[in-house]
Amino acid sequence: MKHGVAFRKLSRTTSHRMLMLRNLVTSLFEHEQVKTTLPKAREAARFAEKIITLGKKGDRGSYARASALLLKPQLLPKLFDTFSKRYARRPGGYTRIHKFGNRIGDNAPHAVLELVDNPRDIRWEMTSRAVGWDLLREKLKNKKPVAIINAGVGDTLDIITQERQLAFGETGFLRPKTRWNLQKVLRFRDQSAALSFSQKAGAYMDHLLATPVVFKNVEKEERDAVTERRRLIQEERKKPPPEQDRSIVGYGDSPPTQKYPVRELRPAPGHALPGETRGALCLARGALSDRKTTPLPKILTTPSIFSRRHQRKTNNA
Repeated sequence: MKHGVAFRKLSRTTSHRMLMLRNLVTSLFEHEQVKTTLPKAREAARFAEKIITLGKKGDRGSYARASALLLKPQLLPKLFDTFSKRYARRPGGYTRIHKFGNRIGDNAPHAVLELVDNPRDIRWEMTSRAVGWDLLREKLKNKKPVAIINAGVGDTLDIITQERQLAFGETGFLRPKTRWNLQKVLRFRDQSAALSFSQKAGAYMDHLLATPVVFKNVEKEERDAVTERRRLIQEERKKPPPEQDRSIVGYGDSPPTQKYPVRELRPAPGHALPGETRGALCLARGALSDRKTTPLPKILTTPSIFSRRHQRKTNNA
């Protein structure tokens, strides 16, 4: 059993390790979210907690120590002004680590290190979705979806205010775990945070209610477009071949170009589609999403000498 192990060495020398942690913390203060391996994220979180504590002190000695640790001097006003005001009431715990699976290649555990209460807080996004789901589930027990859509979700702020005041073990609209996360997210925020949180939860409720309606409309438009296309093609084919419009009938199996109605795409670039299955990580920060590489077609891949295709080519030769 090892005793007195204060920190991880990360298989690096002292100078290399300190420069790496300084670089991670500098990027964390600049972007307020970074993605790295899990051991590095844990050590960088400890390092960032100490620097934010220096920023909250605000004296000359703390300024000198922080300027010696950060690699970008232009981040010092952000540390001693923005972060010190944001975490003035918070006694500690300025960072949060989200596990992000394993990295492709070396299979190293990945994690997202972020500052608490940042503008793109992942926990804020996830909790707002959970609250919206719980509120919608409770409302659907007594009302129909059409009645909820007509009435709106105006009472969301009142429900969130009541849930924040409930103690442990008391029952309410939300599940105990969701209520606990709600109270943690709003504990050290200002009064306007509850209003923005209720708006985000209400928007997600509208998103859930509109999903089946939009899907039904999209399917109907697709069917109408296909039916209209077939009708135009049949009408053109009844005419003599010299009089047929080739842009509608097409040449062989080529589709018609502009003579039949085409469904216009509803969502704008960057908007979430109804029924979006991406996680909150991808929605909160697109650059942190898990990019899935498309496999190469079999024609472009080199066949193995043990594959059946290679043996078949050898036998034919």
